[in-house]
Amino acid sequence: MPFESIAPDIKAGILAEALPYIRKFHGKTIVVKYGGNAMTEEHLKQCFARDVVLLKLVGMNVVVVHGGGPQIENLLTRVGKKGEFIQGMRVTDAETMEVVEMVLGGQVNKDVVNLINQAGGKAVGLTGKDGNLIRAKKLMLPNKDNPGDLIDVGQVGDITAIDPSLIGLLDSGAFIPVIAPIGVGKDGETYNINADVVAGKIAEVLKAEKLVLLTNTPGVLDKAGKLLTGLTPTDIDNMVEDGTLSGGMLPKIASALDAARSGVKSVHIIDGRVEHALLLEILTDHGVGTMIRSH
Repeated sequence: MPFESIAPDIKAGILAEALPYIRKFHGKTIVVKYGGNAMTEEHLKQCFARDVVLLKLVGMNVVVVHGGGPQIENLLTRVGKKGEFIQGMRVTDAETMEVVEMVLGGQVNKDVVNLINQAGGKAVGLTGKDGNLIRAKKLMLPNKDNPGDLIDVGQVGDITAIDPSLIGLLDSGAFIPVIAPIGVGKDGETYNINADVVAGKIAEVLKAEKLVLLTNTPGVLDKAGKLLTGLTPTDIDNMVEDGTLSGGMLPKIASALDAARSGVKSVHIIDGRVEHALLLEILTDHGVGTMIRSH
């Protein structure tokens, strides 16, 4: 139903419901990992941008971290290179790294910045190289089949430090930082880093009120496929142990858990296929995903 056709008294009720949340989170930091359908479907892109601008206008410090897997795959195919994955990590040789940096730091980053600016915000695009934001070292993957053995997946990075001073500067100037998950090594090497991991670490360092991960699932589901809303880190540990959580959800959950255990008050894994998912999760009683509380 279009908002214009909703009766005025219902509209007033909706706005009144948002007020305690606006008051509660005013001046607080919200880190949003942007990816999935919300990043590729035109209508959802517009909804996301408007949500981010509204949250900024009511006084929250919004920091956006984006991925770009499909866009990277698309350009690799166009240059005749096949993407290879080991344990969910993209194998990144020097040539692939060039493509990753072009796509994430250039095309996708500027698309997201433009989207937010078109919706009335003041977004600024960054990679981990800007202001030494994300320092990284080479990530070596433990071999599942041969414990003790490490796999080299190329220029894939493990975060060693985050310097949040540039983000603070942008926040204070009413800008919205939009960050591509690229890190820099001590000798200036470029590293591709998982966007969920970057979002989690930035949320930790900024002592964020919330970390919100937009996904293509309704949230964390139990074995019967039912949405689980309020979880604690202990609940999650039990679900990993009994196999309820597996596959593609594991890296997201690992980042969420680290953040929840390291001072981020709550982590939300939400359905980015729902219009205005961000506003629903942060400003209403309704919510559209799984919330993991810090304790």
